[in-house]
Amino acid sequence: MSSIYDYTLPLPDGSEVSMSQFKGKVLLVVNTATGCGFTPHYTPIEQMYEDFRDKGFEVIDVPCNQFAGQTPGDDNDIHEFCTLKYNTQFPQYKKSDVNGENALPLFTYLKSQKGFEGFGKGPAALAMGVMLGKLDKNYKTNPDIKWNFTKFLVDREGNVVARFEPTADLKKVREAVEALL
Repeated sequence: MSSIYDYTLPLPDGSEVSMSQFKGKVLLVVNTATGCGFTPHYTPIEQMYEDFRDKGFEVIDVPCNQFAGQTPGDDNDIHEFCTLKYNTQFPQYKKSDVNGENALPLFTYLKSQKGFEGFGKGPAALAMGVMLGKLDKNYKTNPDIKWNFTKFLVDREGNVVARFEPTADLKKVREAVEALL
């Protein structure tokens, strides 16, 4: 497959959504978690959704439990948590893997387009590097998703233009989204 629009995503009810329905829109594809130190990212992501959805912006929220089991519960539990605690209005897709043999093909594609380029600077970046160094000494050299709230930004033509690690400043994510709208 050669385009993001060639992929589908599963919904909690078992049906599939074609990414082709998002042609012409700016997308922020995020693997999320409900019990992570980065879970408060839901607040600025929801704010971007509210501010920009009328301009052609969509959030693709894929809950994932592959990182320290920080997304317990089923799809209903996750949806309830997000809507009650963070007032999220964007749709959530089925809890899925983003790495490994059971990874959603969409995430395999995204990682092939934008690999890992580091966590940046600052205390959170340093902490992530130390933690991941213990889990996978080769983490710097593979494109895998490293943790919850890794974000891929896709332009209106379907190009994956940026990858933001969970340590990225969300103001910079917002600026990048705005630049594409």
